[in-house]
Amino acid sequence: MNKIILLLTVLFLSLVNAQDKKELTYKESPIILKINTDQLFGTLTTPDLIKKYPVALIIAGSGPTDRNGNNPMMKNNSLKMLAEALAKNGIASLRFDKRGIAESKASAITESSLVFENYTEDAKSWINLLKQDKRFSKVIIIGHSEGSLIGMIAAAKADKFISIAGAGDSADKILKTQIGAKSMKQLDDMTFPIIDSLKNGNTVKKVDPMLNSLFRPSVQPYLISWFKYNPQTEIKKLTIPILILQGNNDLQVTVQDAENLAKANKNTELLIVDKMNHIMKIIDGDKQANIDSYSNETLPISETLTNKIVSFIQK
Repeated sequence: MNKIILLLTVLFLSLVNAQDKKELTYKESPIILKINTDQLFGTLTTPDLIKKYPVALIIAGSGPTDRNGNNPMMKNNSLKMLAEALAKNGIASLRFDKRGIAESKASAITESSLVFENYTEDAKSWINLLKQDKRFSKVIIIGHSEGSLIGMIAAAKADKFISIAGAGDSADKILKTQIGAKSMKQLDDMTFPIIDSLKNGNTVKKVDPMLNSLFRPSVQPYLISWFKYNPQTEIKKLTIPILILQGNNDLQVTVQDAENLAKANKNTELLIVDKMNHIMKIIDGDKQANIDSYSNETLPISETLTNKIVSFIQK
């Protein structure tokens, strides 16, 4: 009998070790987060493992970006590819549609009522849901683009935090930089006072119709709430291990942004991925090739990126 038990134990350990070494199979299942009367929808990707394993909450960027990294105009599946790469290495993940987006559209808040804290509180609720699941050994936050700021604010109860292409300055400063880059003094004179007013917490009643897409009255409460947060200040509050990832072929966020974040917290590792763009894909061509990648669902994400994320989570 003892020999049989010993043999079964050896077989079990061999199976576990083999699973650890080879590329794992995985499954995806729908998951719903209920907040009061609202429902947010996501996808839980889990590796086929017997033992406990880590799980990453993947937070998408700004605008109508869905859980897979796509929007109605562009499909690149960047976040879906990230989830799959993690699962093949024994790491589960949960990616979700933010309220008002894709399957979570019914949970939209009116534009005039929406504030940045709606997103951070939702992220905290997802973290709580994951922490209650006995399958998971630890919870890691992976925030992409604007999701980086959302994630770092929500990450206090997580075990590790990863920022991918996250801004290094507050949104008001970034907006001024982007507008100023157009070298149109008249535009600066029209927009900078509005940005300054919103930064100080004050709405602006009279907005030139030309600027409605950016500063219409109904979006101003969101801008006021967003401008309050400086990523360098927020990341400094974290006491957990941090990984900052940034590509040097990113058209939206700079290497300097990543360096600013890394300098703000001593618990940080920084990796600049050569030729990687904003959606984590390697671009060998020109700017047009970079732009075209946003609509290319077959182009894989950076292997250097995924290898670093896996090693950071597993150590």
